[in-house]
Amino acid sequence: MSVQPPSATFSLIPETAPFTPEQRQWLSGFFAAALAPLVPPGGVMALPETAGAPKANDEASNDDAPWHDPSMTLADRMALAEGRPIAPRLMAAMAQQDCGQCGYNCADYANALAAKSEERLNLCVPGGKDTLRMLKALAPEIGAAPGAAPALKTEAAPAASPAVPGRSREAPVAARFLSRRRLNGAGSEKETHHVEFDLTEAGLDYVVGDAFGIFPTNDLGLVDQIIAMLGASHLTEVRGRPLRTVLAEEVSLSPAPDSLFELISFLTGGAQRAKARALATGEDPDGDAANLDVLAVLTKFAGVRPHPEAFVEALEPLQPRLYSISSSIKAQPGRVSLTVDSVRYVIGKRRRLGVASTFLGERVKPGDAVRVYVQRAHAFALPADPATPVIMVGPGTGVAPFRAFLQDRAADKAPGRNWLFYGHQRQATDFFYADELEALKKDGVLTRLSLAWSRDGSQKIYVQDRMRETGADLWSWLADGAHFYICGDAKRMAKDVEAALVDVIAAHGGMTAEAAVAYVQAMKKAGRYQADVY
Repeated sequence: MSVQPPSATFSLIPETAPFTPEQRQWLSGFFAAALAPLVPPGGVMALPETAGAPKANDEASNDDAPWHDPSMTLADRMALAEGRPIAPRLMAAMAQQDCGQCGYNCADYANALAAKSEERLNLCVPGGKDTLRMLKALAPEIGAAPGAAPALKTEAAPAASPAVPGRSREAPVAARFLSRRRLNGAGSEKETHHVEFDLTEAGLDYVVGDAFGIFPTNDLGLVDQIIAMLGASHLTEVRGRPLRTVLAEEVSLSPAPDSLFELISFLTGGAQRAKARALATGEDPDGDAANLDVLAVLTKFAGVRPHPEAFVEALEPLQPRLYSISSSIKAQPGRVSLTVDSVRYVIGKRRRLGVASTFLGERVKPGDAVRVYVQRAHAFALPADPATPVIMVGPGTGVAPFRAFLQDRAADKAPGRNWLFYGHQRQATDFFYADELEALKKDGVLTRLSLAWSRDGSQKIYVQDRMRETGADLWSWLADGAHFYICGDAKRMAKDVEAALVDVIAAHGGMTAEAAVAYVQAMKKAGRYQADVY
């Protein structure tokens, strides 16, 4: 069914709204295009009978998910989903990042669980233990008759059909690690690496916006400490392999899963048993639950030595990690680049390591084969029209996909303007890809580069501050049809950037705050606002 363009007198914006006739007409046309499925040829907007009502088929959907916000707490998300069918409530339990690490987006993972085509409850890596607990609590409602509950499974379920090699977490392929180089200057508080893989043997390709899945291995120093705490031998056979190999390659060693506390509770008694049982149900009797990885649990319950086989079975599988691709295959045929922060921190007297980030930052060696796959992007891609302007906001490692975007636009000689907002702590030590970005500016590919440094002066400056400072020009780009992209921290930065965008639209687009929020929502619906957050 075709949709007629609005006539000269048609308006979705009330005449009482604080806009000029020209602004009302422009906004009406914009919203009519963005909401085209709701606007019939007669020009009367068809609204649902009940705003926010669940879809008739009870599936989870981003279109009806007020909890689809990664900065929102799990408790708040579940409260918003209360009373909904099981699939939307399963979706509310997810981390809301649509990161693809589970092999789905959040809504599709929930729908797959509700339909029982997926039985694994432990795939949401960013949601972690909290999501897994909530999914386990909801699981008895999945397709159950009154009084019946389906069996829960957290092990790998057989695939319905063979997965394409290298195109999903179910079918990784081997790629050669080529190199790493540190992007920070001397004196930086961060350790960030530019990492490259050779894809020729793997036969993989990708498009900008895609993510690269890595199956890391655990630090052998940590593995050996755990084996010592178990009082076992490295060569003890578990699952047909040496214990050391299984702990390094197959299971997650952080955070400690509830099932490990359950196992501990069966092997001890008295106060120790009560404490382990409390931890298994999400309680925090000693105020240290957030810091308990597997080694910390063995240390906390030092008198308990589980049998290695039972111990391994109590752990969760080691999940792959996804990284935004920071290169264009058009610029680097046969290769893929990543931009990775190495995570290291100290709790008590123990140094903790991010599993995948330090695997890429120090443990994997040039020439090593690593199990990898390409995760196709979910609604994160350059505009189909190369003449469309793009605005990119990517502080820190969030610059990764935008380096790829710029390489791609340069290779295609795309005529569209490009504006990048980048920020970090200090310009002297944390300006990633500075020479490349300056060269792209010189060549006319990067039209504008707005920089923000949070530790270079007495006042902390962030990318959202630069957005407000350049608000008039930013609005001009949006009015010209620019697509807006954001990549980076989901909990705070993404929320702050969206708030700044709303402020800019309200201030320079002559709108109320409510109208500016509606404008941003319409941008999202039309695919003009896209996010890659983690």
